Amino acid sequence: MSDIKILLRQAAKPMLFLLTFIFICAFLAHYLTGDETLLEYAQKNPGQAYGTQTDAGDMPISGELSDNGDKLPEKEPTNTVDSSLSETTSMSSTGKAADSSIAAENGGSVTSNEADAYTGTKSRIPDTSAETSAGNDQDTAQPVEESDTMEHSPDRITYEDGFYYEPLTESVKERITGISYPESGCTVPYEDLNYVGLKYIDFNGQEQTGELICNKAIAQDMTEIFYELYRNEYRLESVRLIDEYGGDDTASMAENNTSCFNYRVVDGTTSLSKHAYGLAIDVNPYYNPYVVFNRNADGSDYISPPGSEIYADRSQNFAYKIDENDLCYRLFTERGFTWGGNWNSSKDYQHFQKVIN
Repeated sequence: MSDIKILLRQAAKPMLFLLTFIFICAFLAHYLTGDETLLEYAQKNPGQAYGTQTDAGDMPISGELSDNGDKLPEKEPTNTVDSSLSETTSMSSTGKAADSSIAAENGGSVTSNEADAYTGTKSRIPDTSAETSAGNDQDTAQPVEESDTMEHSPDRITYEDGFYYEPLTESVKERITGISYPESGCTVPYEDLNYVGLKYIDFNGQEQTGELICNKAIAQDMTEIFYELYRNEYRLESVRLIDEYGGDDTASMAENNTSCFNYRVVDGTTSLSKHAYGLAIDVNPYYNPYVVFNRNADGSDYISPPGSEIYADRSQNFAYKIDENDLCYRLFTERGFTWGGNWNSSKDYQHFQKVIN
């Protein structure tokens, strides 16, 4: 036992010396490197401590205070989206009038969303969320845009910027011949027709370029009417030549396309339509269908285009409905047109025509 005590006393002195040396070294290291510990230094200098770059996720957030109390600069925003491009405007059946008097006439208007609630179907407003891929057939179905390289008639009459009428040019004749204009047997000469260039506001509230072919006797009427519709932001879903639909009137109506000239007979008859002479126009036809009472074999009403049956009930209030309080109705009837909605045995709510003496 005495030998162990002697060994412990002998070992105590060097151990005490070693602990004292370690303490002195630690004190000197802390004094010489400032108040930072090695951990603090590593956190502030990861590149030197660990040999790596600072992760972007560890960067200070803009607006936070730095270590010295100064506010860090704001970061530049990235991937910002123009909020104006994401807004969707609800439209009434007559569009938003430019003055209070027209707005009053269009009172009780219904938005497209309310119309959807009534029909129980999805809105027919085009989906623009995805871009059309290159080579898609729809790319070639759009109205021809006005450009400096387009063929112009020397007899063009311009009413307002973007609104004009002129005799058919050779390029327009080529577009319609064999489609809306028969290659043979057509009793209406090209010279009786005019091409009308116009602008309109679509269902998304965007300005579009449209085109019509009509009888030259009503070309000025058409130009003036569509200018007033445009000025008052009256909504039209599409204004394209019927030729873009292969001359198929039902297909054009199903797409709610507003059109005029088409050398054809009245639906269900052998008589030439007023459209064959370019003296009639169908406006927003999907929401203003053609109805023949008790025509079907079972005694039910014939309604065209298919799918528009819900809009044949004119006691209901819905978007894009043409009635006697509608701006479109007023503009056409003021210029001597009659409305198919006033017919007796049938109703053609989309249809306006003019009789030329």
